[in-house]
Amino acid sequence: MERDDFIEMLAREGFQTTVLVEREAGASLDDHVHPFEAKALILEGELTLEVAGKETRYQAGDVFHLKPNEAHSERYGPDGVCYLVGRK
Repeated sequence: MERDDFIEMLAREGFQTTVLVEREAGASLDDHVHPFEAKALILEGELTLEVAGKETRYQAGDVFHLKPNEAHSERYGPDGVCYLVGRK
């Protein structure tokens, strides 16, 4: 998905806050939750999310979605990751 299309989609779905997130190569975050819904577009690099015991790898152009308070862990690829995330 392209960045402009993603931003339009977020607006249609009621996401009002958009944040650019950058994580360093090879880093990770253990299980945690966010009090908001999140939908993100990977711009560069890669991210592996583990949700409910299932790992999914996302690369540039991929979109991921997390529900509010959905437990997950994150691992960042060898070049790190940069993604644009909408929150509501």
